Order: sequence, then structure tokens, then C-alpha cells
Amino acid sequence: MQEVAVSAERRQISLADAFWVWFKIGILSFGGPAGQIALMQRILVDEKGWVSEQRFLHALNYCMLLPGPEATQLAIYIGWLLHRTLGGLMAGILFLLPGVLAMFALSISYAALGNVPLVEALFFGLKAAVLAIVIGAVIRLGQRALANAPRYILAALAFLALFVFDIPFPLVILCAGLFGLLAGRLGWQSFVPAGSGHAAVDESHLHSVTPSRWYALKILAVWLPVWLAPLALMLYWLGPDDVFTQIGLFFSKLALVTFGGAYAVLSYMAQQAVEFHGWLAPGEMLDGLGLAETTPGPLIMVVQFVGFLGGLRESGLDPLLGGLIGGLIASWMTFVPSFLWIFLGAPYIESLRNRPVLNSALAAITAAVVGVILNLALWFGFHVVFDDVERLSVGPVDMALPVFASLDVFALGLVLMALCCQFVLRLGLFSILGISALAGVLLSWISGV
Repeated sequence: MQEVAVSAERRQISLADAFWVWFKIGILSFGGPAGQIALMQRILVDEKGWVSEQRFLHALNYCMLLPGPEATQLAIYIGWLLHRTLGGLMAGILFLLPGVLAMFALSISYAALGNVPLVEALFFGLKAAVLAIVIGAVIRLGQRALANAPRYILAALAFLALFVFDIPFPLVILCAGLFGLLAGRLGWQSFVPAGSGHAAVDESHLHSVTPSRWYALKILAVWLPVWLAPLALMLYWLGPDDVFTQIGLFFSKLALVTFGGAYAVLSYMAQQAVEFHGWLAPGEMLDGLGLAETTPGPLIMVVQFVGFLGGLRESGLDPLLGGLIGGLIASWMTFVPSFLWIFLGAPYIESLRNRPVLNSALAAITAAVVGVILNLALWFGFHVVFDDVERLSVGPVDMALPVFASLDVFALGLVLMALCCQFVLRLGLFSILGISALAGVLLSWISGV
């Protein structure tokens, strides 16, 4: 790999410092993509100043266009910027590992005991804190990315397309990018990338790679076998009808079409896992998604729950061993491609940062991403504050609305308390999470008495 030459006086961030930051992000990454992106923005941009707002959004725009969990890919991208391949591996693994371990523990408990009310109570308050953090992130991101009226309009249109008309978000992002390309070619100043509003961030510590055909071939030669060699071995040794092979085949295909995160592919995953493969009983997919919502890491971690139950019930091995192997296969086939997409594409995306027309496209995507995150935040908020959410489908309108009679006043009180801690008392992240978690446990106990 040909590394871009940099000054000998570059700012240094040690691997040890990065390790502990990624470890903290990994164990606190609750709330789905909106919460995870908000957390990374707060720590990496606002607190640490390791990347500028523009660099952060540039990476996020690329990750939004990829299949798979965008927050996981964003962590890998920024880890790669900080410490190249080793940094990307460290960031991605530490982002995923807490959720993998927690999901295994919850899957084992679920198989033995059914739903785990104690876990739901434990994270009752934590969800309220995450919602408050997401709201803060949407406000900060909007202030920095929406520099003028056309960008506000584009963000609003993206939000309406997603929230009101349920248009697939990859299509929304693609349309925004095409609009930005047109704006750039026409020289519209509204989509010329602006500064973040901060003092300049020293980014001399960030690395890059000169993209080339040989670089791409090297990445493909390493990461395609890492991803697919286990599947090839299972096909050879176990045959195509073995449950582990079926899990590997299913989730390797799913990794290529998971645009929009867990909820976008949940119906397809449930149909195949329940009706075709018979790994789960009806209704268990929603139980798995509920467990995934209580763990750190991406919500698509529900694939591990599906693989666990498939291996537990169909492998013929000791149930626990079969479940662990099935869950590991599902996670491997789902998340390894994220490393491939970033290590392969990030050098090319970085090389485009100084091209005006393409920057206009990315500026338009950034504006649309504000609408995307607002939609995610609102969806998450509905499910935190209300017990029931229904869909309103009238003509082209297809939107989620809360059942107002199902308002959870305890959850609403926790959200308001967390917002007060953040915006009035200006408490730190750990303080907000700790206070909210403690209050959530107490309120759950009181409301259950």
C-alpha cells in the first residue's frame, strides 16, 4: 500500500488512547443508528476533536450509501482514518463486541426463560437518556449542516419522504446526491460545503491511502476470503443442507441487501427464518428485535438471535453449543462485509473530498441525512414514550403514529429529566446515562408494584 506522505510534525493519537475511546463508544452504543451516530459525534468531534464535523459527515455520507449497519461502518471508517487498517479493525471490533456478548447472554436467557423483564427494566431509563442524546445530536447536526434555506428544505423533504411516505431511504439519499450533483454543475452556492462553525480542527494525524487498482485487488484478495472462506468450508464439509451452511448462505446474501438497517429487512428475515427455514416460531423475531434494542451495537444484531435459535434447534449438537456456533456464523456473515466495504472504498471517498461538484453532492446528502436521522429519532422516540405504535396508510401516505392512549408517563418523565440534564444542567454523557439508568430501574420497580 502506498501511504500518502505527511509532515513529520503530525499530531499523534496513540493506539492506547483510541482503544479506550472505542471501548467506551462500544459499551455505550445504545439507541440504534441515530443514538450511535450521535454518540460518536459527541465523543469524536465535540469532546476529542479527533475529526472535524465536515470529515465526520463526509464519512457518514458514504456509509449511508452502503448495505449493512451504517454506524458500524462509520466507526470502522474513522478508526481507519486514525490508524489505518489496524485502527479500523480495532474500532469495528470494539464497536461490535459488547453487543455480540450481550446478545449471546440474552439469547441464552431467552432460550431458557423466555423474555427477561429484569433486562427490560435495567435499560428502561437508558433508552430515555439515549433519546435525549439523539435529540441533542439532531439539533447540533442541523445547526452545522443546514447553513441556508435550500438545505433546510432538502432536509425537510427527506424527512417527509421517509416519515410520511415510507420511501426507502437509499432512494432518498440517492436522489439527494443526484440533486447535489446538478446543483454543483450549475454552480449553486447553496450547496458549496461550508465550515463546521468550529475553530479549525488539526487533522494532521489522519491517514489516507492512494487508491489504485493494485490496492483494490489487495483488499479484495484479503477480505473476500475472510468473509466467504468459512462458508466455502461449510459447503464442502457439511453440505448445502446442514443448518450451519444454511445460516451462512442466508446471512451472506442478507448482508448485500440490508439497506436501511434492521427494520428495513425484518419482514423478509422473519418470513425466511420462520416460514422457510423453521428456525423460529411466529412472534419470536419481534422478541429478538426487542432484545437487540436493549443491547449496545447495531439493531441488526438480531441476526445473531436468529442464528442462535437455528443452531440450537436444528444442529443436532448440544443445544448451547449449536446455538453459539449458529449465532457466530450469522454475525460473521453479516458484519465482516462492513470491513470490506470501508477498507475498499474509503481511500476513493477520501480522494473525492476536494472535488467541488462531488462535494456539492455530498453536501446535499448531508442535508438529507439530517432528515434521515430526525426520522430515526422520531421513530425511536415513539417507541420509548408510547407502548403502542400503529401505521396510518391512506393513499400514498404510509406513516407510523403513536397510540396516544398508550402514553407511558414514566418514560416521558425520564426523557424530560434527561433533556433537562443535557440542556439545562449541562451534565456530561456518563452522568446523564447513570442518572437515567438509576431512575429507570426505580420507576420500573415502582410502576410494577
